[in-house]
Amino acid sequence: MQYLDFDTSEDEHGYASLEAMASVPAPQVAAVQAEIQQVLDWAHTAFPGLQAPLDEGGEWDFQVQQQPELVAGQHRQTFTLSLTGSPQFCEAFRGRFLVG
Repeated sequence: MQYLDFDTSEDEHGYASLEAMASVPAPQVAAVQAEIQQVLDWAHTAFPGLQAPLDEGGEWDFQVQQQPELVAGQHRQTFTLSLTGSPQFCEAFRGRFLVG
């Protein structure tokens, strides 16, 4: 991952929130969107049919937000990708995306 750097927080049962934010100028928007899509494609493939809110029995869920901003006179797009997952999902996610 070139743009997405995930922060994680876990509860006492191993359920976690994984969040990444990227703020980029217009020429890099497509690259960030591609990274987000890569993560979501992996999740849908590795845990097919299991995407739903955790409190409704899902193994994982996500939310993507995109917001235009003006930073120091430069137009940028800020993306936030938030994932929540079961212990199994989070272990697989770390093995795929967070190994150095």
